[in-house]
Amino acid sequence: MPGSVKLSCRNLWKVYGPDPGRFFHEGGAAPEALAAKMRAERHIPAAIDVGFDVHVGETFVIMGLSGSGKSTVVRCLSRLIEPDHGQVLLDGKDLLAASDHELIEIRRHKMGMVFQNFGLLPHLTVLENISFPLRLQGLTAAQQRDRAAHVIDLVGLNGREGSYPSQLSGGQQQRVGIARSLAVEPELWFLDEPFSALDPLIRRQMQDEFLRIQRVLKKSIVFITHDFLEALRIADRMAIMRDGRIVQIGTPEDLILNPADDYVAQFTGEVPRIKILRAHQCAVAMANRPDGLPQIGPDDRIEGLLPRLAASPAGLDVVGPGGAYLGTVTAASLVETLGRVEGASLSRVPHG
Repeated sequence: MPGSVKLSCRNLWKVYGPDPGRFFHEGGAAPEALAAKMRAERHIPAAIDVGFDVHVGETFVIMGLSGSGKSTVVRCLSRLIEPDHGQVLLDGKDLLAASDHELIEIRRHKMGMVFQNFGLLPHLTVLENISFPLRLQGLTAAQQRDRAAHVIDLVGLNGREGSYPSQLSGGQQQRVGIARSLAVEPELWFLDEPFSALDPLIRRQMQDEFLRIQRVLKKSIVFITHDFLEALRIADRMAIMRDGRIVQIGTPEDLILNPADDYVAQFTGEVPRIKILRAHQCAVAMANRPDGLPQIGPDDRIEGLLPRLAASPAGLDVVGPGGAYLGTVTAASLVETLGRVEGASLSRVPHG
């Protein structure tokens, strides 16, 4: 069950041009018609009527191709860019109505931000970079050291406290950026393509690190990426954007198995379906199954169960709450399910 809503984005617009505000006084027009009118009058709508909720402890991924508006949206959420219309509610309070002083305090104490550009201060050590926002918060030197030491341990940088950014690898620099944003103990964490500049192996390691940290801290997160496989690994729910608008919101499985349109189908078309299948989707009832088959949970990912299935040719029993038998995953049931899902997805993707 989802937690309570931490962040709510409602009817958010960001428009570039000489006078974007005048379009919102007219009222009545549908978003697409209003966006078309803006373009006709030499304005560029970068975010169009964007709306979604982020629940407490949820990783909400926004993804799309370059120019889709995803980075614009996350910058509007933090007011690094000022939206032209709409609401951004943090714990029910509109951030767009916050004064400059209130916004500074919110950023210092409630928000953490990590971007593709690590933004480390080259003349400061790892410890000093991480302590920098804590100094702005007014913590004592001892408090800064204690909290910095905690996040340094959390991201696995022990022993590098005295190193300067130039002495670190790209992955280590990104860890410093993550540790610095976590040091303020944010309630809400914004990450804008934080791993896209890293080599593939380091990127995978940083995704693993991110998932480990999130299991410990359970932050409310808005994560921007253009990589569906990355989103598939980390997202609880996700939104796909196109030309400034949100096309579909759902779990990664929802978007892959039930795309809203051809664009979403094409966007998700290259994802191997075995990465999204869960045990309950592949289970079949077996009246005469052998006793003592290994047990798995209904939401276990099939991809991670393949070695266990190989070691148990008779199958794996899917067991729900209280030990209730829900079915058995066998090699045959897996192949049948995979063929059905792959066939359905191919029928949705336009060819030619």
